[in-house]
Amino acid sequence: MTRLTRRDLLKVSSATMLTAMAPRLALAEVATDVPLHGLSAFGELKYPKDFAHFDYASPDAPKGGTFAFSPPTWIFNQSPQTFNTLNTFSPKGDAPPRMELCFDTLMASALDEPDSIYGLVAETVTVSADRNTFTFKLRREARFHDGTPIIAEDVVFSYQTMQKKGHPELLLLLTEMKEVVAEDEHTVRLAFTGKHSDRAILDIAAAMPVLSRNWYATRDFEASTLEPPLGSGAYRVARVAVGQSIEYERVTDYWAQNLPIQRGFNHFARIKIEFYRDRQPEFEAFKKGDIFWRKEATAKTWTTEYNFPAVQQNRVVKRQFPSEKRPQMQAWAINQRREHFRDPRVREAIALCFDFEWTQKNLFYGMYERSQSLFENSDFRASGKPSPEELALMEPFRDRLPEGIFGDAVVQTPSDGSGRDRKNLRRAVELVSEAGFKRDGNRLVDGAGKTLNFEMLIQAEVFSRVYSPFINNLKAIGINASLRLVDPAQYQIRLQDFDFDVIGIAYSLSATPTRESLETMFGSRAAGIPGTTNFPGIADPVVDALIAKVSEAHSRAELISILRVLDRLLRVRRDWIPNWYSANHPVAYWDMFGFKEPKPDYGFPVETLWWFDEAKAKAIGRV
Repeated sequence: MTRLTRRDLLKVSSATMLTAMAPRLALAEVATDVPLHGLSAFGELKYPKDFAHFDYASPDAPKGGTFAFSPPTWIFNQSPQTFNTLNTFSPKGDAPPRMELCFDTLMASALDEPDSIYGLVAETVTVSADRNTFTFKLRREARFHDGTPIIAEDVVFSYQTMQKKGHPELLLLLTEMKEVVAEDEHTVRLAFTGKHSDRAILDIAAAMPVLSRNWYATRDFEASTLEPPLGSGAYRVARVAVGQSIEYERVTDYWAQNLPIQRGFNHFARIKIEFYRDRQPEFEAFKKGDIFWRKEATAKTWTTEYNFPAVQQNRVVKRQFPSEKRPQMQAWAINQRREHFRDPRVREAIALCFDFEWTQKNLFYGMYERSQSLFENSDFRASGKPSPEELALMEPFRDRLPEGIFGDAVVQTPSDGSGRDRKNLRRAVELVSEAGFKRDGNRLVDGAGKTLNFEMLIQAEVFSRVYSPFINNLKAIGINASLRLVDPAQYQIRLQDFDFDVIGIAYSLSATPTRESLETMFGSRAAGIPGTTNFPGIADPVVDALIAKVSEAHSRAELISILRVLDRLLRVRRDWIPNWYSANHPVAYWDMFGFKEPKPDYGFPVETLWWFDEAKAKAIGRV
């Protein structure tokens, strides 16, 4: 259920956090025609050209040990429950999480700032005066794992391939790329049409893997394959048990390990990922010590089941870490490609059938908060009435905006906590009646006599417990509601093909969303491209216009106003139904690791930040 955006997982550098309303320089105002060691969307870089390492890195930490875990986040075509391919950059198949650790990118972004990137494969980047061209000077020491140098032609091949055949989350980032040219063996020029967001380069340079042109000359890039790919990153694939486990080994002669951007990371000799089809077997494996770290996603388990001997003996630590300072979205996507869900009144009626207050008390043990926004836990969350700045943005679209957007921001209707709030259910019936449905016995039908069906697609039995009361309320008002549990492989295929009525998804967005990343999730073009994250099928010209304005923001204050208006509109439209979120990471781990505190504000990649502590491991009998 949990996914993460590209930059969230590919971050490995840092700079200062920006205050919400302070005016800052936009990327359009950075120095041009001079080589730069990094770029920031708003403001100056925290780290100078000659910095030693990032503040949150641990250069003195020991190397070695194994980190076995079940990842709480994944990207692209990855699945935490099974895998049948090692190709994570194509939409085909299910790949294991963390394959991205095997690949380097031109630049990499920060975990202690929201919007800066620094050179990795690229030593410098030069921005043209018109901000349409970016010239990267590659490091001569950059190498693939077989020792061959990374050269400009590899970058050209990678970007051209991703633009044509890559996973949609990567492909869409390169929509406005006009050309990518190798000017010489170590210089790459990336040119855009001028329709792109100038800040798009922050996502692109930090997300696009650099692939070996020679290696893929004899292989099909799009193929689902279990052949370990040739990479250049800090880890490589070491051992594979298809669908069961994968081990990544640290590359001891990794070419970038002494660069400031990589110094103090990647401490484990091996990273092992175990795959479980359901949460309970995973939890049992953790209790036995087969896996060493897990983020608990089930409130009942966190509250009532961490009483096993290893916890009582203080061999397992149970604690909460603060969530990142990034927008969070946890919601149900209602697929408007299905005719019956196109009317917003139907979607509002569905929302009224979920009793959060009852669920919080009886199933969540008070662990979660009610989510209202698609940008929860951030300055982009709209509240109350629109500000003058928001109204100014909305005015040109007044005749195309729902009237409700000009009042207080839409919030989910609270219930009486009974589990079946009659007032809310009566209102739900009124809404579906206004949308043209009528009772036929115990079901609702449209004017043609077709039943209003609602199937919630899930991939784990644990969701049945939470969703069943919701389903029962939907049935009570006449919707033919049901749960459909499918295996992980089928679930991935159905999501990619938009073959579902309703799904639940959790995302953590970039701290500074770009136009391109928002288009992937909310834009009309993405609605028609299988594999994107526009699961509801949103196709609204006003939404598109607001997203386009993101690239025009020259200060964080302007960006906040634009995204608050977008939040208001999406909440009025009810394409997504926000449900709940947590302000913390509930984490349990065997007490044999070291880590630096506090954790960075914009990421929590434990597998690259933490390290094995032999003394602790001996103390709990794990050595």
